[in-house]
Amino acid sequence: MTFFDLVSPAYAAPAAAPAFDWAGLLPMVVIFVLFYFMLIRPQMKRAKEHKQMVDALQVGDEVVTGGGALARVTKVGEAYLTVEISKDTPVVIQRASIQTVLPKGTIASA
Repeated sequence: MTFFDLVSPAYAAPAAAPAFDWAGLLPMVVIFVLFYFMLIRPQMKRAKEHKQMVDALQVGDEVVTGGGALARVTKVGEAYLTVEISKDTPVVIQRASIQTVLPKGTIASA
């Protein structure tokens, strides 16, 4: 008989698996809720406002493009606009590249 034969029966039975602890999941849920209300929701609101602004563009509107160019809308298409960045200089751009619609007369005063 060896020492290991004596120790073997002394081992304790394996512990039962612990129950799932919902408290460990709570911080993740709180972080997700904070991200939603501080990052995702405001971004969705800005995107909706931008889409409404772009959909409302008309010929003659003065705009600022994504590249910072001031331009006047001369033709409105489904996905593209033709803008005039200076006299007799038309440029075709995507509707989504419009950053801001300016008040009338802004280009003349610039």
